[in-house]
Amino acid sequence: MYKKIEDNPLLRKSFDFSLLIIDIYKFLKNKHEFVMSKQMLRSGTSIGANLNEGIVAQSRKDFISKFNISLKEAYETRYWLNLLKYSKYLENIEKEMSLLNEIIAMTVSSIKKAKKNL
Repeated sequence: MYKKIEDNPLLRKSFDFSLLIIDIYKFLKNKHEFVMSKQMLRSGTSIGANLNEGIVAQSRKDFISKFNISLKEAYETRYWLNLLKYSKYLENIEKEMSLLNEIIAMTVSSIKKAKKNL
């Protein structure tokens, strides 16, 4: 049965992270930065989308696959956030990076547990 976002800490964090990413995207769009911000928006919101798909996976292998895709998207998002920071488009991304690191850790843990129980 599908869990509501509120019932699952990882889904909640990934949803909250997506909202932060959308806010950053809007900010960057107003600064006329369109390329990196669009990439960040796509990868940053894809994290939660893939986690949600994984929760309702058809099999344990499907679950692992969706969570691995989410993990890749998280690492890509980390890259874009760092690139935007060091190119001086963004200044303070500690909150976003902290939440992203929590999501990564929880996703890795979920993947390891699922593989162990395969």
